[in-house]
Amino acid sequence: MKNFGRVLAMAAKRRWSLVGILATSLLVAVLWGANIGAIYPLVEVVFEGKSFPTYTAEKIASANEQIEAFDDEIVLLDEQIASAEADKSSPLIVRRDTAEAKRKATADGVYYLAKFKPTIDRYAPRGPYQTLLLVMGFLIIGTLVKLTALSVNLMLVQFVAEKVSLELRAVFFRKALHLDLDSFGENGSADLTSRLTNDISNVTAGLTVLLGRLIREPLKMAVCFAGAMYVCPRLLLLVMVVTPVVALVMNYLSKAIRRASRKLMEEMSTLYGMLNDSFSGIRVVKAFTTQGFERARFNKATQSLYRKSMKMAFYNTLARSSSEMLGICTVSLAILAGGYLVVNQQTHLLGIRMTTNPLSVGEVLTFFAMLIGASDPAKKLSDVWSGLQRGIAATDRVFTVIDKEVRVKEPTSAREPMRPHGKIVFENIAYQYPSGPIVLRGIDLTIRHGETIAVVGPNGSGKSTIVNLLCRFDDPQSGTVFMDDVPLDQMRTRDLRKRIALVTQRTVLFDDTIENNIRYGCPGADAHAVVRAAKLAFADDFIHRKMPDGYQTVLGAGGMRLSGGQMQRIALARAFLRDPDILILDEATSQIDLESEQLIHQALAKFLIDRTGVMITHRPTSLAMADRIVVIDGGLVADEGQHGDVLKRNRFYQSLCGTEFRKSA
Repeated sequence: MKNFGRVLAMAAKRRWSLVGILATSLLVAVLWGANIGAIYPLVEVVFEGKSFPTYTAEKIASANEQIEAFDDEIVLLDEQIASAEADKSSPLIVRRDTAEAKRKATADGVYYLAKFKPTIDRYAPRGPYQTLLLVMGFLIIGTLVKLTALSVNLMLVQFVAEKVSLELRAVFFRKALHLDLDSFGENGSADLTSRLTNDISNVTAGLTVLLGRLIREPLKMAVCFAGAMYVCPRLLLLVMVVTPVVALVMNYLSKAIRRASRKLMEEMSTLYGMLNDSFSGIRVVKAFTTQGFERARFNKATQSLYRKSMKMAFYNTLARSSSEMLGICTVSLAILAGGYLVVNQQTHLLGIRMTTNPLSVGEVLTFFAMLIGASDPAKKLSDVWSGLQRGIAATDRVFTVIDKEVRVKEPTSAREPMRPHGKIVFENIAYQYPSGPIVLRGIDLTIRHGETIAVVGPNGSGKSTIVNLLCRFDDPQSGTVFMDDVPLDQMRTRDLRKRIALVTQRTVLFDDTIENNIRYGCPGADAHAVVRAAKLAFADDFIHRKMPDGYQTVLGAGGMRLSGGQMQRIALARAFLRDPDILILDEATSQIDLESEQLIHQALAKFLIDRTGVMITHRPTSLAMADRIVVIDGGLVADEGQHGDVLKRNRFYQSLCGTEFRKSA
């Protein structure tokens, strides 16, 4: 509930909209009760063949007669009390107090009627049918005003809810982009996608419920209860004895609904992940003919989702049934008690005084109508309550991500080394993945500016981890990475990464034009700079010859229109356009065909002049470009030096380069 309060704080920024919601909700509630209250003039005035002036005159005359009778009774009782003995005066005093209470109640009841009698006599219609027309006109106009207020209310509620949804999605997405890399799977995080879409939709629905029905319906109930209380307050208290029992049941069900909602949303996240795996890996699925296995996985996930959805529906049904049971019990008890008082013209029930004067048929029917009018909002509140619980559960899941601590934090007082830097130093670096193995066990490595190094080693030896630490995608558990004499964790990540261009084995392209994909790291670059970068990466030729719209060709999701080599050259062009101080190639040439490889190497050799290059590669032709080879094994620097020296003494490097390459060396 605390997290949902934060959503309400976002909504509170639209204070005038909230004022409008409250005002229109109050107007809807008042007109709801007023329309129901129209039953009283119909029964007491119209159906008795009277008009408002006639009814007013009769009520005032009858009240005055009762007041005179009470006055005579009070005078008589005062005389009897004065002459009675002390031990016999108590019953007389009680009778006098009762008579005074009845006189006061009668006088209060007719006070406003007498006050407005001149206005009623002047403007009210004189005949019963004309009075009926007036009441019906009031109902129609009141309903029209109520529906107008309701329409405004619904639009204001939707406006506030959608604005909060936009803000919450923006906050969530911004935080998601700053999460540590292990928060994302190989293909992104289906759980994050589910929370950003499905869960925030549930939050929006919960907020809509809270600002809409959860304000309107209780106000409508309050107006109806106020009307019933005006007719007979003690009778209302009597018929509400079932309320505490239903309140306890609803409290239990609200907790159950919240738990069921949380499990349902978790199951939805699992289903998102399964679908993401199946669709992103569709080539593998088709190649290995595992469609049947994927269908079985999907059916299992949907069956689990179905069971949790049915459990959720069961709790919702219980909540709705409990609410309806409260309504029918309340109305039934009211009919029994009120009917007894009216039929027998009694003021007491089970020895307890209910009213000062016996209730009329019109009063008791109005009392019943008010309770029935209150039962409709009560029934709607069951669905409202379920929606609110889902919203609360979804809010907790959303803010779990927003409040998640990240390991890579911005420095409070940033430092900035000279550009270009002089050297990069890894000093006694140890690193272990969260809930994973130790990868680096004390790496010491220096990379001088203008130098190109190739990092090689067995799978899992920590090569990519070195790149991650250099880009500061994560921080080591011990040791420090320096750029000149400035630790990387004392630099702003934005300033650090502006110096770096990264090209990975798995090329990431966006559903946009080729030009915008190349320009992705440099939004301000002009079209000529984009073309120069593409030419340097040997991408310009195939873009002009093979792409239908040249640089304006939209690639589709994941660059589906390109081959692997073409995608890689687009990625290289993007890196070249960035004009970085440090170029990192993580198996970047692994998908380039042999014919283009030499051209790419020529481009890299020219581009890496006066820049720092870090290559993770196993291709002997790429290794030949490096000024220095660094062999990582077992989380340590096993060897380093020039290609020929390392080739002579390191067995892993010998096996990597192959026999022909050793002979040529």
